[in-house]
Amino acid sequence: MARVEPGLKQAFVARFGRSDGVEAASEAFAYAWEHWSRVSAMENPTGYLYRVGRSRTRRIRRRTPILPAVEVSRMPEVEPQLPAALASLPERQRVAVILVHGLGWTQREVADLLGVSRTTLQNHLERGIARLRRALKESP
Repeated sequence: MARVEPGLKQAFVARFGRSDGVEAASEAFAYAWEHWSRVSAMENPTGYLYRVGRSRTRRIRRRTPILPAVEVSRMPEVEPQLPAALASLPERQRVAVILVHGLGWTQREVADLLGVSRTTLQNHLERGIARLRRALKESP
């Protein structure tokens, strides 16, 4: 569980925002604790628990995620409108962009988490980055 926990928390925060992401992670970890013998034997426990957390927190899905605001000390490095632009992306694009470009996950790790092929993940990344550029009025 210790190797799964940090990545799963990051994925839920990317999906739901900070406070709701922590709640979703708690739901997934509670499920894992109750069903540990089965979960620990899985090839991809992180991806499975991600789906468990999503399904157990359906009410959160309807909300737009609240991502942390950009700290004033990081303003020259980070576009202040980035959190709002990220929050406006469709779920899979947002999760892909945050995990790969923001948190340094590999494309294989994110594809496994989302249960999609690497090609599909690459499409989510490309479309998400293109939408962000349009939202932030940057040139490609």
